[in-house]
Amino acid sequence: MTGVKLFFMTFGAVFLAELADKTQLVSIGMSSKFGRPVTVWLASVLAYMIITLIAVYIGAALGKHCKPELIRYGSGLLFIIIGVLIVASKG
Repeated sequence: MTGVKLFFMTFGAVFLAELADKTQLVSIGMSSKFGRPVTVWLASVLAYMIITLIAVYIGAALGKHCKPELIRYGSGLLFIIIGVLIVASKG
């Protein structure tokens, strides 16, 4: 796969996955509360860059030792577990 194709596939997947998630809601709330959109944007971008860097390196390390299917199913299971814990904590 070419680097350009990988770039656009990754961009599209992340862009669609992040639409209207908690990150955007926090950014909307912070910007509306404090009226400093540039500061909120810079902080949001920096935080997302750092967490994405960590995720990419974890993914690269896992990719050396695990099959992609295992990572995908493990991620899905972890997502479900976190969702259940969030719902259970609100009850």
